Amino acid sequence: MRQIVLDTETTGLDPAEGHRIIEIGCVELINRRPTGNNYHQYVRPEREIDEGALDIHGITNESLADKPLFRDIAQDFLEYVKGAELVIHNAPFDVGFLNYEFGLMNGDQPEATVSAIKIEDHCLIEDSLQLARRLHPGQKNDLDSLCKRYNIDNTQRTLHGALLDAEILADVYLAMTGGQTGLFEEGAGSMHFGAAKVEIRHLDPNRPTLAVIRASEEELVAHRAWLEELDKQSAGRCVWRQLEASQ
Repeated sequence: MRQIVLDTETTGLDPAEGHRIIEIGCVELINRRPTGNNYHQYVRPEREIDEGALDIHGITNESLADKPLFRDIAQDFLEYVKGAELVIHNAPFDVGFLNYEFGLMNGDQPEATVSAIKIEDHCLIEDSLQLARRLHPGQKNDLDSLCKRYNIDNTQRTLHGALLDAEILADVYLAMTGGQTGLFEEGAGSMHFGAAKVEIRHLDPNRPTLAVIRASEEELVAHRAWLEELDKQSAGRCVWRQLEASQ
């Protein structure tokens, strides 16, 4: 399973007003593990960056003066993401900008927004913001709030940056969709892993028959409640619940 966690920075908020992409950052996950095969590209937008956007990401027109245009990097970018599932926080924003940029390649005028290339025709789209809202209804689900909720360090994030935000979102997404890893966190169980030497003991063949201790009704209730919490945290992906349903 190949997933690409993607983020962009732009000159403003709306491509309908002619705003453009200035940075693309991608983090590749294979079977939910980061591979290090990331994609990062600054883009010259051919227009001024809004002051409000500059306050958010700190990227200036001067710093982009020697960077390639989107049409110069479009093919390499499309080859990188093609066939993957894109994980994007507030996906309509980034998808809208990407499709607008592909549309501009059909002509020189800003209104040339129709293109044969649509990113959703080449990739599956997973909106991590919508996922967070399902898991945490009525709560703040911006990236900073999710970092606090899942104890993910984002102290290096003073300004937005596409690659940095994609790296942080990858950690957040894995935490949101891997709820069962909480079983092995401190306090959630008695399993601790280390490099201690293992002592092998042989059982006495004349030992008495071991008693079978069955769970009490109180323990069964607590177990069911724990499974329900796991199922909620993993958006219905709790394996034990799935096994119970299949029996």
